[in-house]
Amino acid sequence: MTHHLPLPEFTHERVEVVTGRRSGLFIAVALHSSVLGSALGGARLWTYPHWSDGLGDALRLSAAMTLKNAAAGLDAGGGKSVIALEPGTVLDAERRRAAFLDLGDAVESLAGLYRTAEDVGSTTDDMLVVSERTDHVVGLPDAVGGSGEPAGPTSLGVYESLRATLEHISGSADVAGRRITVSGLGQVGSRLAVRLAAEGAVLTVTDVNPAKRDLAVELGAHWSMPGEEHLVPADVFVPAGIGGLLTDEVIDALDARAVCGPANNPLAAREGAERLAGRGILYAPDFVVNAGGVIYLDLEAKHIGSRTEIMERVAAIGDTVRHIFREAEERGVTPLSAAEGLAAERLATGGRRAVLAH
Repeated sequence: MTHHLPLPEFTHERVEVVTGRRSGLFIAVALHSSVLGSALGGARLWTYPHWSDGLGDALRLSAAMTLKNAAAGLDAGGGKSVIALEPGTVLDAERRRAAFLDLGDAVESLAGLYRTAEDVGSTTDDMLVVSERTDHVVGLPDAVGGSGEPAGPTSLGVYESLRATLEHISGSADVAGRRITVSGLGQVGSRLAVRLAAEGAVLTVTDVNPAKRDLAVELGAHWSMPGEEHLVPADVFVPAGIGGLLTDEVIDALDARAVCGPANNPLAAREGAERLAGRGILYAPDFVVNAGGVIYLDLEAKHIGSRTEIMERVAAIGDTVRHIFREAEERGVTPLSAAEGLAAERLATGGRRAVLAH
């Protein structure tokens, strides 16, 4: 489901909007900030009611990537690209290839200020197509010596963040017996659900794709109808689909003690963080929680640390979440404000520092 949202404030360094000369599709490449280095953010292929919704998504997501990369301690700015499909559009193999060749040209036009990668709706194989037109792409398939699919590292970071969240609300990070609702069973949400089920969580899951119900059966999880999952009592609600899910109406009806998930921009409005706090619901900021994939992709591309060291860095996201919760309590602000402060501090200094000891 795509939520129609107004265009955000324009705070970007540069935005390229083109009609792909091969595919005829709307493509937006948004460079929000290169203060910390070449921007990094994925390429989303998605259906939008109108092209302006695709542009708005690129603007919001790229700004979130600036926060994400800064808070994660990466020497990388924030950017994002979107290939927008009109409702009812189905791409055949030829037109899909054309779309990603067009994206490669658009990325190349930024001359290295932005690096792209796979995201919702795109794959590592799509990135291989992009690489035919630009070198500024990461996350190529393992088979060609690339770093491969980043959903595993993203899922690990979410898992450790969820444990930190449980620890804060209950005193224990153990997931066994905890009621957890996962809304969205894509690459990250499904991996997380499998791990939580194996560790004894009491799971509720849902997805807009009814075929995902098979996974619920396999895991012994309760299946909720999409749009009703927030009404199921939970210790932690995990938004793992498309952004904008947490509207005022959903927040007011949400039956959970905490929110912690990988969806980008799950709050329909920034004020939702205050609304959650007003209801006593702990919010783990999305751009901290879901940073595992971008940490993995950036450090792998730059050959910083071994694979083991990089995954340890991803797992340490849980400690960052703990720090943010403590900071929020000490300052009397929301965790979102505390996380934004962490990112702003680093952006203000233009701080380049080692991410890993190696």
